[in-house]
Amino acid sequence: MYPNPSKLAKKSSDVLLKTTTWGALIAFALVFTLLGFKGHVDHFTGNVTVPNSTGGKASVRAAATPEPAKTASSGGFSSTADHATESNPFPVSRKEVAAAGNRDRAVSTAGNVDTKELRAAKQEMDFSVAPASVEDPQAVIASHIAPDLKGLDPEEPVDVIVQFKSSGVQPDLAADGATNKSELPLVHAQLVTVKAGNLSSIASHPEVAYISPDRPVRGAVDSVVTAVNADLANASGWNGAGVGIAVIDSGVNGVVDLSSGGNAAPSRVVHSQSFVSGNGHGNDDFGHGTHVAGIIAGNAYTSTNLQYYPDFYPGIAPEANIINLRVLDSTGAGTDSGVISAIQQAITLQTTYNIRVINLSLSRGVYESYTLDPLCQAVESAWKAGIVVVAAAGNMGQYNGASTNGYATVGAPGNDPYVITVGATNTHGSGAQTAQTMTSYSSKGPSAIDHIVKPDLVAPGNAVVSLRSSQSNRLASLYPNLVVYPCDSSRTNCGSSHGKAQYFQLSGTSMSTPVVSGVAALLLQQTPSLTPDQVKARLMKTAWKGFPQSMSATDLSTGTVYQMEADIFTVGAGSVDAAAALASTDLAPAAVGSALSPTAVYNSSNNTVTIAGAPGTVWNSSVVWGNSVVWGNSVVWGNSVVWGNSVVWGNSVVWGNSVVWGNSVVWGNSDGTAGDSQ
Repeated sequence: MYPNPSKLAKKSSDVLLKTTTWGALIAFALVFTLLGFKGHVDHFTGNVTVPNSTGGKASVRAAATPEPAKTASSGGFSSTADHATESNPFPVSRKEVAAAGNRDRAVSTAGNVDTKELRAAKQEMDFSVAPASVEDPQAVIASHIAPDLKGLDPEEPVDVIVQFKSSGVQPDLAADGATNKSELPLVHAQLVTVKAGNLSSIASHPEVAYISPDRPVRGAVDSVVTAVNADLANASGWNGAGVGIAVIDSGVNGVVDLSSGGNAAPSRVVHSQSFVSGNGHGNDDFGHGTHVAGIIAGNAYTSTNLQYYPDFYPGIAPEANIINLRVLDSTGAGTDSGVISAIQQAITLQTTYNIRVINLSLSRGVYESYTLDPLCQAVESAWKAGIVVVAAAGNMGQYNGASTNGYATVGAPGNDPYVITVGATNTHGSGAQTAQTMTSYSSKGPSAIDHIVKPDLVAPGNAVVSLRSSQSNRLASLYPNLVVYPCDSSRTNCGSSHGKAQYFQLSGTSMSTPVVSGVAALLLQQTPSLTPDQVKARLMKTAWKGFPQSMSATDLSTGTVYQMEADIFTVGAGSVDAAAALASTDLAPAAVGSALSPTAVYNSSNNTVTIAGAPGTVWNSSVVWGNSVVWGNSVVWGNSVVWGNSVVWGNSVVWGNSVVWGNSVVWGNSDGTAGDSQ
């Protein structure tokens, strides 16, 4: 078990934002108590049941006309083998290749998006805070304090992020006993230390929008490249050259495969900076960030030229540049404020290094609407600045509390409708696109509280071989069986006697996320003028949608078999396809917010779920961007669902007033070191 980095984590350890590397997780129960807060406590009790006249089974259909999100009080919330050939125009076969803003921030008015409509739709979905009457000032104050700050010892100091309504005049919080630790201008906020008993005093300031804890965080290629057709894209000249990708993780070491060629070539890790308290360098002591960077941009120089291995291990965009912004320490722990500061720096360095993509292979629980969560507000700022943000869905797919079958477990900031949220598939070692099935651990949507349709995409994330940051990194030490050793010239007789291992294997949505980041870099290399929304829309529309209707996955650590369905909340729009995305000429509007993920709206009167896109988004155009086009067979028209009647929502937390991040949450049923069966 990883050590908790703060006293707050001891009281509220289920707020952990962690790496989404399944192979690095050890099961642990998370407990936290909520006291004295009417506005949020119902989200954590699990006592509310959903009216169900059909035996607890809910159906999903796509809405022909988007419906507005409803409030919680009203009961509504918001393969074929030919596919690769058909979607791939490249005149190169694989065989030939082998031989050769804030909640109220204004949205850009560019394109066709109506700014007022988008803001109104966003506010309609913001039902995490119960409305309070003007006659109840205490309720108003309470609504500005995060639920996981309730019930703390009044005398205990706690680090909190105080968001202000604007960047203008801000109150002097010193009078409330607060000590300013740092400024977070990206989200109009300050990180302060204050006694828990003084939080209400801070929340009473009219300039204060919301207070949340500085939540602890953890970071949540052989067959991978071919499974997403990136080898075909690379063979046609798309390799990510000139594109900068910010890896916000545990650091990135400048290993050989991240240079431009051989040992003497310049490193493509062009900037390194640490946001870990007490750590002044960006070195990867944990081992997670370098592994992620290798999936994005490794060039396989070591496995191709320096040592024999069972296979070659290139990344998706092997000439892209990496901007290393370290936020996780040697145990994989960090804080919200560190991630926010790193995102701020990525925006600052955007022009210097042509940063077009941010990779966030980490996630934590959802405790409030994305419109209030400071981490979500930070990723939105990057998105609006023109940077594609790719975030992991999380590894909570095995969670079955209240018979949820892993639904509503997508973590933050992957719950934000702007970003591209990625789930994990299993290629079963074949490298074939059509061999992919979903992993047992990949978190499913819709998002808690806001019910945003997530994930947006999935990508290979099981048993992925990538770079080892050093011989002593923590992950490789914890899981020596995952180290990939070099071999003799036969590439079959492998072991430590043949040299030091430069690669190791991990599983999780942490691994699938950089796959999508790499594909986004290829697309931006081809067409630099694309906006983040245009990248997201095209990747979703061109994704491979050939999943079998029903799938099973076996957790190698426990032998437990999990059943899954290829529905919209499990596979999203499908598995990313680099060749198809590069071949497409479909162009969504350039406007910020034109590809916002839609909302799932539950109707308890007829036990159905509809998919409602925000006004002005591309999903409302049935000709080119309609739901059936983007999500394929994951969405059907009518009163039945494509995956049959096996998904039982019943009294689950998906539509009720409780969420999976409440009491005694178990993050998976095993340590997951081996991932799923291949």
